[in-house]
Amino acid sequence: MNKDQLKGRADRAKGKAKEVAADLTGNAKLESEGKADQVRGKAKAEVGDAKEKVKRAIDKA
Repeated sequence: MNKDQLKGRADRAKGKAKEVAADLTGNAKLESEGKADQVRGKAKAEVGDAKEKVKRAIDKA
C-alpha cells in the first residue's frame, strides 16, 4: 500500500466522521466539508491504486 492509498483512505474516514457529526449537530457546513473530504479521499485512493497497479506491472516485467 502506498502513501496515496493511505492518505486517501484516511481522508475518506475523516470525511465520514465529519458527516456523521454534522448529522448529529445539524451543521450544514460541516456536512459539506465531510462530503468534500470523502470525494478528495476517494480520488487520492484511486490515484494510489493506479500507481500500485503500474508498479506491480513493472515488477512483473
